[in-house]
Amino acid sequence: MSIRLSLRGVSKRFGETLACDDINLDVAAGEFVSLLGDSGCGKTTLLRIISGFAAPDSGQVLRDGRDISRLEPRARKMGFVFQSYALFPTKTVRQNIRFSLDVANVPRAKSEARVSLLAGMLEIGALVERYPHELSGGQQQRVALARALANEPEILLLDEPLSALDARIRVRLRDELRSIVDQFKVTAIYVTHDQEEAMALSDRIAVMRKGRIEQLDTPSGVYNRPASRFVATFIGSHNLIRGRMTSNGLERTGQTWPALANSGVTIGSQAVAIVRPEDISPSEARDAASFEAKLLGQVFLGATTRYRLALPDGLTLIADRPGREPAPCQPGAVRVWRYVPERVMIYRDE
Repeated sequence: MSIRLSLRGVSKRFGETLACDDINLDVAAGEFVSLLGDSGCGKTTLLRIISGFAAPDSGQVLRDGRDISRLEPRARKMGFVFQSYALFPTKTVRQNIRFSLDVANVPRAKSEARVSLLAGMLEIGALVERYPHELSGGQQQRVALARALANEPEILLLDEPLSALDARIRVRLRDELRSIVDQFKVTAIYVTHDQEEAMALSDRIAVMRKGRIEQLDTPSGVYNRPASRFVATFIGSHNLIRGRMTSNGLERTGQTWPALANSGVTIGSQAVAIVRPEDISPSEARDAASFEAKLLGQVFLGATTRYRLALPDGLTLIADRPGREPAPCQPGAVRVWRYVPERVMIYRDE
C-alpha cells in the first residue's frame, strides 16, 4: 500500500511550549489514523501543520513523497472539518457545500452535480435550501463533511467533529462517518480526546503526550500491548498496583502478584502492575494469582457490572463482569477473586 502522507521530524514551538517534538508519521493511502491525547498534547497543532494553517519550525510534510510543507492550504488537496463546523451562517446548505468549488471557478453545472451527489450520499438532499441555524447538530456535521469532500480531496482532516454532539447522536454518527470515509476512499486524519471514539473509528491510533507520539498502533495494539505506562493508563480502565519486582512477579506487602516483567524493568526495582478490570473475576479455586477481597459495592452499567474490591492491605481494585451475571456475593462479604497473570502489564514506577 502506498504512503499518502508522511511527517518527517516535524517540530513546532509556541514560546517556551514545545507543541510538536520531532514527530515522524507515515499514513497509507485510504488509512484512517486518529491522533489521540489530552488537551495540550499537540494533536490539533499537528493537524494544522498537515493542513497548512500552521508552518512547522522544522521538519517536512510530504504528500505522495512530495514536500508540501510551504504550500498554502488550498493547494494541498485536503478537506478540513472543524470542531465548530465553521459553516457560513448567511449561506444555504447548497452554497456551503459548493463554496470551495466556487472559489476554484468550477463550472456551475459540474459543481451542482457534485453537490447533488454529496447531498444524496449524506442524506441531506432535503436540506440544501436551509441555513445552518435551521439544522440540528448532526445535520450541520453532515453539511460540514460534505463541504470538506466537495473538491474531491485525497486527505480528509477532522478536528474533533463529533465533540459538540450529545452522546447518543455521537455514537451513531461516528459509525456513519467511518462508512462515508470508506465510500470516498480518502485518507483520514482524525483528532480526538475520546479514546472510545478513536478505538471505534481507526485503523491505527497515534497516542500523543507532550508533543510526541507515545505509541502508534492498531486499536487492539494500544489496548492490549501498550508501549508505556502512560498509554496503559490512558487507554481504558485500569487497576494500578505498586511494589518491588522479583523473579516471580510484583511483591507488595508480603504478597506476590505473578506477572512477567516488561522490557526495562529490572529485578529488585520499584514497579507498577497494570491490571484491566475485565481480567479480574470471582474464583472458586485458589492459586498464585488469586486473592481475598471484600466487596465494597457495585455499579450496574448495562453491559457490565463494576465491582469495588478492598484487599486486607488497603489496596482497592475494580472488577468488570458481564451485566447479566448474578452478583458473586453481597456487599461486605469476603471471597476469592482471581486475575489473569498473562495479561498483567509491568512498568517502572516513575
